[in-house]
Amino acid sequence: MPAPAALGRSGDAPRLDVRPATAELFDDLASLLNPNGNERACWCLSYRITSADYSALRGEQRAGRVRELCAARPGPGVLAYSGELPVGWCGLGPRSSLERLKRSRTMPPVDDLPVWSVVCFVVRSGYRRRGVTRALLDGAIDYARSNGAPVLEGYPVDPGGVRVSSGAAHVGTTGLFEAAGFRRVHETKARADRLPRWLMRLDLA
Repeated sequence: MPAPAALGRSGDAPRLDVRPATAELFDDLASLLNPNGNERACWCLSYRITSADYSALRGEQRAGRVRELCAARPGPGVLAYSGELPVGWCGLGPRSSLERLKRSRTMPPVDDLPVWSVVCFVVRSGYRRRGVTRALLDGAIDYARSNGAPVLEGYPVDPGGVRVSSGAAHVGTTGLFEAAGFRRVHETKARADRLPRWLMRLDLA
């Protein structure tokens, strides 16, 4: 089956194509989210389901839930490809569908707009610092806009001039989002590696 049409190419990484995650591309997604077959792999579900459900699911159950999400519309995110090799993932979706996020006390909603939220970036080892994350964010913007989202939100970490650990980098940085046109709304109570996370927005209308 032919691959979904690319959402676009990044100016910083012209050889990267970004495609919506679909059921046909599930194996590509799995190669990024759980390359080692870890039973406790997050599978980009931590914001999508309740804490109780997240704790209860393991291994193939988590994989099965993500497979279901890929078969739905809209899908759970976008994949970046270098040729036919999947090299990056960005998880996003309507905030109203992200169970844990919509109940968050550290990153509560600021209004009633039906915003979409970017929650996760994953880049394949060997492809970091090569423009993949920016290509993913550009693709996420295109995907949210094509699905009628009026606003796209992110909750990146503000490095404040220090090096961000890999554990914190999965949410993106304020510099990345600012370069894509997002504006800072306010500093949240959430922290990643003890660094503040900001609620940032891009108007898509």
